[in-house]
Amino acid sequence: MDRCDVLIVGAGPAGSACAWQLQRSGLRVVLLDRERFPRNKVCGGWITPAVLEELEIDPREYARGRVLQPITGFRVAAIGSAGRDITYQRVISYGIRRCEFDDYLVRRSGAQLADGVALQSLEHAGDGWIVNGEIHARVVIGAGGHFCPVARHLGANGRSEIAVVAQELEFPMDATQQAQCAVRGDVPELYFCPDLRGYGWCFRKGNFLNVGLGRLGEHRLGAHVTEFVAFLRRAGRVQFDLPARPAGHAYLLYGDGRRNLVGDAMLLAGDAAGLAYSQSGEGIRPAIESGLLAAETVIAAEGCYTRERLAAYASRLTALFGDAQKNWASAVGRYLSPALIRSVARPLLASRWFARRVILDRWFLHANVPPLSSNGHAPRAANLLTERPALPN
Repeated sequence: MDRCDVLIVGAGPAGSACAWQLQRSGLRVVLLDRERFPRNKVCGGWITPAVLEELEIDPREYARGRVLQPITGFRVAAIGSAGRDITYQRVISYGIRRCEFDDYLVRRSGAQLADGVALQSLEHAGDGWIVNGEIHARVVIGAGGHFCPVARHLGANGRSEIAVVAQELEFPMDATQQAQCAVRGDVPELYFCPDLRGYGWCFRKGNFLNVGLGRLGEHRLGAHVTEFVAFLRRAGRVQFDLPARPAGHAYLLYGDGRRNLVGDAMLLAGDAAGLAYSQSGEGIRPAIESGLLAAETVIAAEGCYTRERLAAYASRLTALFGDAQKNWASAVGRYLSPALIRSVARPLLASRWFARRVILDRWFLHANVPPLSSNGHAPRAANLLTERPALPN
């Protein structure tokens, strides 16, 4: 039987960041993922400079042979409105292709990769877990997304939770399509639903285009996506038919789930833990930060991986992201009438100050939140996660 210190289920950003940190401490790590890498991954695909800093990635090195689209602004509007470009005098984010980014992080982690292998069985075995009857691991970390089997083992039921559901498509544009696409690579476009319970986006990354829309707890998502794509065409932003049907996925916003994050010799990270930002739905930075904190928790446990010894992980997440139980603004927002929300949404979205200072700087970029450092994490101001509408990405 193969043996390792830590087995991580899910080789996305959370799992790979965790593996990278653990490997650097000298622990032996196996990454298990049901997909073959490089894999296709449905995701809008953008990261802030803080992500590169936290993972010690040189953007010049990463950009060799990969898409790294500098972003210097966003177009912000309500669906049906022309909107305006909010631009900065510096690079505030980067567009990436998840198939490239995830593969890069996996290879760079130094962990053993078992791709194309699903988690089929998980049995407690004294001082750890036996996975698929073949691998003995002292600790198992679930980083396999919303429907992660490790999260299910800890009691999560992804189908009964109120989650964001999204549909999107990323594809290479031919020369004709590029000429018929008015979206700029350095200024992605965000279009919010009238009730502020979701938004659509249009990201151009070189000759690739990503179009999608997500909403919180939505059962008519297909109709919303169809209407959004029709709007993009009427507005002259994308003047051609999409080449395929958008693919769907789901995830929890921080504070909307009540998942158990810690068990005996077991932790959850990333979307498996339900950590996407509650205002933007962006999940890459929270995934990476939770993966790094999970690794630090395992390292600090010094071989004693009881639930009690690992409990500090949940406390560190609360310190980092804020106390979800005190997210009063989010709770109040759910009970406001749709008519009231619609009456205030359009003028707010039309305000340049609100678009830049609130939507972009606070909700999407978290510009005043420093990245994790090697000397411990920077505490996150709780009010950054209490100003919701719930907006997916």
